[in-house]
Amino acid sequence: MAKGKEKNVARANYPKLYDHDPLADVDPELRAKISEMETYIMKNCLWQFNSRGWDRRKQNAGILGKTAQLLVGEVVDNPTPLDKCHWVDAVLLARNFKERCLWLADLGADEIQSIIDKLHARIDWLTIDGSLNEELTVQNY
Repeated sequence: MAKGKEKNVARANYPKLYDHDPLADVDPELRAKISEMETYIMKNCLWQFNSRGWDRRKQNAGILGKTAQLLVGEVVDNPTPLDKCHWVDAVLLARNFKERCLWLADLGADEIQSIIDKLHARIDWLTIDGSLNEELTVQNY
């Protein structure tokens, strides 16, 4: 490498989805519900700590997508070993959400899906796009 030219290794090799907190404009009641779920994930789920941003994005989508399917009673298809891995975490997450977030029982499938979509955006923001952890963007990973 030529002197004076440094290789930029801290550049994400995936696009940012959010440039600000996706819950910034959500009403306080809905935000409180999502916060309850977010707090559970942040305190109990190790899957959020993958070392690469793209890996976190893939894992967040896999686990939260399957969690939504389980919460609304859909059949979950697991054709690959990675899908099965996400499904195991989703089963535990859905079980804990049902135990802790009793208000879920009063919601329809569309409302549950909407809340999980917002939770997914928030978790992506916290763990990837809004994270100050520069290690997430190291291209050698």
